[in-house]
Amino acid sequence: MRDKLLERKSGVALWRQIADMIRSDIASGAAGADGKLPSEMKLAERYRVNRHTVRSAIASLEQEGVLRSEQGRGTFVRRRKRLSYPITRRTRFSAGLGNQAGSTSTRMLESHEEPASETVADALGISAGDPAIRLETISDADGVPVSRATSWFDATRFADIRKTFEEHASITRALASCGVRDYMRRSTVVEARHASAEDIELLGLSAGAIVLVTRAINVDAEGKPVHYSETRFAADRVELKIDNDDQTAPTSARSDKGPLEPGRHRP
Repeated sequence: MRDKLLERKSGVALWRQIADMIRSDIASGAAGADGKLPSEMKLAERYRVNRHTVRSAIASLEQEGVLRSEQGRGTFVRRRKRLSYPITRRTRFSAGLGNQAGSTSTRMLESHEEPASETVADALGISAGDPAIRLETISDADGVPVSRATSWFDATRFADIRKTFEEHASITRALASCGVRDYMRRSTVVEARHASAEDIELLGLSAGAIVLVTRAINVDAEGKPVHYSETRFAADRVELKIDNDDQTAPTSARSDKGPLEPGRHRP
């Protein structure tokens, strides 16, 4: 692990900065062959903080599932491989994970009809203030939450989307029930940020965890927007793999059991 400087007047707690640095070092493979972290005392000396601050950083990463402590032996990196999620023209949750997970599922947390904001209206090709239906969902792989999404639909065109989603637990099948048999990704924007309080609670993360955020627009065969989504992926559980040479054939709603519609790279 590399020595790094803490920003003591940044407004970000020192333990959180240390947790981020440890997480970054783990991602770059700098934790050592045995996955063992230096002792709390050595880490405290490295970051020039007290051991309590280091202990808080380690505790947050243990809660997140990044580290594990073994009494008498020390603290180790959990050797849990991240799921590789392909970003293609027709991204579908369960199909994308393939045989990486034994089971996948999505459930709806809540749904509302609301006036479309300018961002949502622009994405869906409607006017600001027009009625839009918002769905809040969370998706699991082998019982572990990996992403949560907020999806919007034109309420005039997809008045029954909430009902059909509850029936099928799938965006793809819900859209099919509303007459959209297939759709493709028109654009995606991807960014990384610290998890919000809701992300932490719903995805089972610790304070300071990083999420990958995708903002994506899906369109039907005629190029009309049908779905706008903002999806938050737990960065320590999922990596996004962009496939620019995707030759995926159209996927029918019947063959797709995965409801989450996460982000894709802008073509």
